[in-house]
Amino acid sequence: MDLVLDGAVVLVTGGIRGVGAGITKVFLRAGATVVTCARNEPEQPLEADGRTAEFLKCDVRDADQVGTLIETIVDRHGRLDAVVNNAGGSPFALAADASPKFHAKIVELNLLSPLLVAQAANAVMQKQDTGGSIVNISSVSGSRPSPGTAAYGAAKAGVDSLAQSLAVEWAPKVRVNSVVVGLVETEQSHLFYGDKAGVAAVGETVPLGRLAQPEDIGHCAAFLASPLSAYVSGSTLTVHGGGERPAYMAAAETKETK
Repeated sequence: MDLVLDGAVVLVTGGIRGVGAGITKVFLRAGATVVTCARNEPEQPLEADGRTAEFLKCDVRDADQVGTLIETIVDRHGRLDAVVNNAGGSPFALAADASPKFHAKIVELNLLSPLLVAQAANAVMQKQDTGGSIVNISSVSGSRPSPGTAAYGAAKAGVDSLAQSLAVEWAPKVRVNSVVVGLVETEQSHLFYGDKAGVAAVGETVPLGRLAQPEDIGHCAAFLASPLSAYVSGSTLTVHGGGERPAYMAAAETKETK
């Protein structure tokens, strides 16, 4: 069952593929006017239930482009009710081997960019009678070891801290929260887990028995953007299917079977 967000104007950064596409589709089904942005235009516009997301080209690392993005949305629609800071990610690179420039770029995309977007959105939301909601898409990598993506994990930990601080600074008009995401099955899952059998095997390590679908994350983001979460701010909503079974359990089971 989808939430009802008729009339709401929502920005989803990086909302054209993967988790971002799932979030965009959930908001479209909820009746929101959805604007997505990315550095490159998608081959086809995202649609759901006969509704189509708008697209605006923007590099969220660039303050001027972000300012233009928010201004364009307000010029077109008169308001901005919610922002989902989804743009981010990192290629695999061991911390000892990656260059300082690589680490700086990862932190810029995953921590400083959400702050840029949030600042621009807050300036608009503070002037609105109904304020607004900002949802940061974070990761379990911010609260557990993240070998191969250390800078990414550190940036996501920063995103969660940022949400807590901004929730205090920008209250009561603007609510700020994080969705802490675990393993998700997307069109790029094969790059990390192999074929369908590999994806299924990884899913079996999750207590709920499967990887998340992008829409699972979208439903949580939509809840935090909606009036149903009117008293939720500065929080982290963990969406990881129960997490990961402790390694000692697998070790103990192996020992018992010998």
